[in-house]
Amino acid sequence: MPSLTGALARSFPSSLSMASTVSPGASTPSSWTANHWARGTPDTSPPSSRSQSPELKSKRVEVSTGESRSSGSQNVEPVKNICFVGAGFVGGPTAAVIAFHNPQLIVNVVDLNEQRIAAWNSSHLPIHENGLLKVVRTARDGTRDTTVSVPGRRGSFELKARQPNLVFSTNVIAAIQEAEMVFICVNTPTKMHGIGAGSMADVSAIESATRTVAKHAKEGTIIVEKSTVPCGTARMIQDILRYHRPETTFEVLSNPEFLAEGTAVDNLMHPDRILIGSAQTLSGLKAAAALKQVYGAWVPDARLITVNTFSSELAKLVANTMLAQRISSMNAVSAMCEELGLGADVEDVSLAIGKDTRVGPKFLQAGVGFGGSCFEKDILNLAYLAREMHLDVVADYWLGILKINEYQRERYVRNVVRELNGSCRGKKVSVLGFAFKDETNDTRNSIAVHIIKDLADEMPREIAIFDPGCAANEILEEIEKIGLRADQMERIKICTSWRQSVADAAAVCILTPWKQFRGCGVGHQAKASKKGTSLGDGKVESNGDNWTEMDILKIEDSVNQESQIVSEDPLGRLRPLAPCPEGCSHCKPAEDAAAAGETVDWVEVAGMMNEPRWVFDGRNVVDPLELQGLGFRVRGIGR
Repeated sequence: MPSLTGALARSFPSSLSMASTVSPGASTPSSWTANHWARGTPDTSPPSSRSQSPELKSKRVEVSTGESRSSGSQNVEPVKNICFVGAGFVGGPTAAVIAFHNPQLIVNVVDLNEQRIAAWNSSHLPIHENGLLKVVRTARDGTRDTTVSVPGRRGSFELKARQPNLVFSTNVIAAIQEAEMVFICVNTPTKMHGIGAGSMADVSAIESATRTVAKHAKEGTIIVEKSTVPCGTARMIQDILRYHRPETTFEVLSNPEFLAEGTAVDNLMHPDRILIGSAQTLSGLKAAAALKQVYGAWVPDARLITVNTFSSELAKLVANTMLAQRISSMNAVSAMCEELGLGADVEDVSLAIGKDTRVGPKFLQAGVGFGGSCFEKDILNLAYLAREMHLDVVADYWLGILKINEYQRERYVRNVVRELNGSCRGKKVSVLGFAFKDETNDTRNSIAVHIIKDLADEMPREIAIFDPGCAANEILEEIEKIGLRADQMERIKICTSWRQSVADAAAVCILTPWKQFRGCGVGHQAKASKKGTSLGDGKVESNGDNWTEMDILKIEDSVNQESQIVSEDPLGRLRPLAPCPEGCSHCKPAEDAAAAGETVDWVEVAGMMNEPRWVFDGRNVVDPLELQGLGFRVRGIGR
């Protein structure tokens, strides 16, 4: 992590907007490659080499102008064509869910990365999210006619086929030219060079994408900033639009995403809120109403919040910062629990605090720290903004969250080394979990990579890493970025199973709370998965003419519950996927997934490890008493 002081040295005392320090200039789509606007949102699973063509390459779908479900938007002309610029974690899933719920709407997702687009057009999506493939297939490929029988109801009815309305392509200019609304979803990494390096967000990709939009968008197109951006970015976008098209009027909206990796589809299908920021003018409010109509196809009106543009931009940064603040607060408490010596348990404290309705239970779980591509970046961005406004006390307050996070990581490594008698030399250390959280294969800014770097400094005989959700090459690429010496890299081994990782190890470090690591009959039970809402009597009538996709999901849930078999396609609506080419590089990993997902047998582990058989549970996923009964020495967080 960059220095928390030098990185935030004040540089623009007169500027209240980080985005306002950049001036527009000439750019073309080819300059995106030079700018690498896709950099920092890498393919989080290997891209497919096969490109599928699901009926829609040149097809157009006519739009019926039905009444909006979102109140207050009835007088706004419905949007017929949307373009998402950027097919990363934000753009791809968001576009898929919008297309899924708006079958009358054409949704184009464009990206300069040909491999990423090929993956979106295949059965091997570039992003691992539960339920995403079904949503993509429904909108991208369309569905078939099917006859439906609802459990508990007489008779059956026909569900008509839907036409595909989601296209992934590299045809950037054509898609922008056709769109009435363009979402900018490119990456905004932290600057690594120059003024603000290590803190300020790099908005060069947004600049470049905006210039191309400005040159090719038709008059009246609504521009939506979807990326996480500094306050004032909407103004910067507006300035670039005016520079290239002074005679044309564009409205710019802020529509930040609030997605948690691993549950992104559920977050999109059942959002707490959809935040839309706009200029508080008649045309700005009209543009916001048009976007409300798009989301109103499935989101209740009460959850569609409209504010001014700058409030929307700031709310996104503050939301992530306050979530991280809760984690760091409990991690600070965990340090106190460990040192009190009176038996205090941070999980007991968390439970007691979470029962207070003013606080709530979420993000109160102590651990080895938070990682990922968002929290640290957004905190640094917010602190940098405060520093630029001469609010040094405010900046220091936000930076305290990162100091606690860094301290928690360092404290964890110190405990590992101390319990191994002050030295890791000649010892093998097993690392279980590399992704920054469970249910995702995202390795960016993983906590594990920081722990591994510090452990490598202790020169153990081997650091054996296993993660059931990450490809070996992705783990290795992330480790190579931290700058280990050649002799340290030689000690790193990426394992294909937990058995390979723990064999002959003196210590196991659990760094990602995958449910497989909880053990067979040992440790906390995995959280029950959310069940879909079943059909209630009288809530759905047997009329297949006007079913929404949410209605169909309820029917599918009812069918699954009746049959007691969980099927992704219980109604047989989905079109079959085209077979992969022989020797597909992604099918073999898929075949190995069952083995990778095998639950850890801690009884077996006990017989495979060397003394002193330490388990350093950085996520409090195992039951220490039961593991101690198997001969392990266990050290968790805050115990």
